Parts: sequence; C-alpha cells; structure tokens
Amino acid sequence: MAEPLHFEDFAVGRRFRCGTRRVDAEAIKAFARDYDPQPFHVDDAKAADSFFKGLAASGWHTAAMCMRLLVDGLPIAGGIISAGGTLEWKLPVRPGDTLGVEAEVLEARASRSRPEQGLVKLRISTRNQHGEDVQVFSPTVFVPRRASAGAGA
Repeated sequence: MAEPLHFEDFAVGRRFRCGTRRVDAEAIKAFARDYDPQPFHVDDAKAADSFFKGLAASGWHTAAMCMRLLVDGLPIAGGIISAGGTLEWKLPVRPGDTLGVEAEVLEARASRSRPEQGLVKLRISTRNQHGEDVQVFSPTVFVPRRASAGAGA
C-alpha cells in the first residue's frame, strides 16, 4: 500500500489515478438483486425494452466500484471521509466496460475550527474505456494534516 496522503499532498490541480475495474453482466445482476432490483439491472430481455436499451449497472453499483478504486488508489490518512458533495450519473455502465477513476484537487483549505485537518474539494471522474465520464462525484473530504504542519498553523 502507498504512503498515506495528508492535506499537504493535495495541491490544487493535482490528479490521482486510481486504477481500473472491468464490469461483467453477472456482477451487475448480483449487485442489483441485492440492492437495486429493477428490471433493467437484472433481466436482459426487460433491459432491452427499457430506457437504457440494454443491461445497465445500477448507479449505486457504479458508486460502489468507484469507492473501491478510490480506497485502493487514494490512500488518505485516516480514510476517505466526506463532508458532502454532488453525485452525477452521466452514462450507463454496461457489461464489458472497464472503469477507471481519476481524482482532481479543485480546492484545498485548512480548517479554521480544527487545525489538525484540512478540507479538500475533489472532482472524482469515473470513466469507461472510451474516456467518457459515466459518473462524476464532487465531494469535500476531511484530510488530516501532518503533525508538524498542524502545530502553530
């Protein structure tokens, strides 16, 4: 595992690539059966006649896969803890897609009330193998400062 990241590692404009994950039909259906059992996520024939015109992963499945890639590829000291943000699903995720995640630092500011941490706003893009955004998550996350940086800051 990579060295844990601290607030001082998050310069505006910095990008972090967080790996890839291939999606298959059985994983789409298994997730949907447990958490989002709508016909266009679990049944090929019904999915073909739906808004999506074919089997599509649940947006929540896409978010969960993104989160796994983030945890593996963006080792924030203390974990990824969000103070809120926006989540947009841009395109459906299909069987055979390979998803990649990239996080870009949009803002970074020290916390006024908690000098031991900073707040970092990210744009987290989940893209398919064609480079198309399928999901965009824009959270603000709490990031611990290095011990020496928090003292007297």
